[in-house]
Amino acid sequence: MTSLLVQGVLFVASVVGLGVGARLLVDAAVALARRVGFSDLVVGLTVVAAGTSTPELVVTADAAMAGLGDVAVGNVAGSNVYNLAFILGVVAAIRVIPIERSLVHRDGVVLVASTFVFAGVLLDGAVARLEGGLLVVAYVAYTAYLLWDARSDAAATDSGGAATAGSGGGATTGSVDATGAAVPLRVAAPSASVRSVVLLVVGLAVVLASGHVLVESATVVASAAGLSDALIGGTIVAAGTSTPEFAVSLVALSRGSVGVSVGNVVGSNVFNALAVLGVGALVRPLAVSSVVLETVAWLVVVVLVAVALMWSGRRLSRPEGVLFALSEVGRWTAGILGIVG
Repeated sequence: MTSLLVQGVLFVASVVGLGVGARLLVDAAVALARRVGFSDLVVGLTVVAAGTSTPELVVTADAAMAGLGDVAVGNVAGSNVYNLAFILGVVAAIRVIPIERSLVHRDGVVLVASTFVFAGVLLDGAVARLEGGLLVVAYVAYTAYLLWDARSDAAATDSGGAATAGSGGGATTGSVDATGAAVPLRVAAPSASVRSVVLLVVGLAVVLASGHVLVESATVVASAAGLSDALIGGTIVAAGTSTPEFAVSLVALSRGSVGVSVGNVVGSNVFNALAVLGVGALVRPLAVSSVVLETVAWLVVVVLVAVALMWSGRRLSRPEGVLFALSEVGRWTAGILGIVG
């Protein structure tokens, strides 16, 4: 009993550590990214998404190294369902979310495609190293395109600003944010850059340590309670590693940065499906049970419904957000009661 209590305390502490570490990492990364004038949406899709998904990356790699394929893959699938259904659902329940055209037409398509690729490589119940490498390459290509496109937009805006400055004198140049408003380009002082790099390294170190503790403590506690590895990875560990996404999305929404809030969720899902699963398979080829495939199938359904709602109305309403969040509560309840998984 004492051992389980200690593991429970370690689990809670690791979740807190993940949240604190990822927040330090994200804040520092965003500060550095903003120096080159990226929009809120691009920052959310890339820098913030990768930063808040670091726990999933660490936990999945750690589980893969330990030979826990169900925990590794279940964490990815469960985190993605949790991100879209619960996090995005809660955000939409708080405030109606307007959806940018580029998020639907470009990133929505990528989200669906990456989810189908993720499901496809798992159809045979295993992910080989070669498949993992190809998934990582696909994510790098997607991110490179986003950054290239963002820099092109920033350069075009700078040129327009320079022309305006030449005719009227003294205009401030920069990129545009999610609402279309100009975002001035600011060159940070060297001391500010050094501070951001230090915070980024510290945040990453906290995330790495917390992720390792989480996967061990959660596995011990849930196994003692009679839960399967697939259920542990798809619910408890998945929600724990998604804590940074939840915190960042809520904070971004409260500050009016809808692009960061929504981009964080969509970008995290793409990162998880491609980069996280890919790295896990590179660490060690993964083998999964049929139970994990149930979560993967549900993920496909959730992604298709979410993107269809964004595409049709270019927004997520409060009732839709509530239904999404309740669907995740129902999935957890059904798993714990043994109805599924």
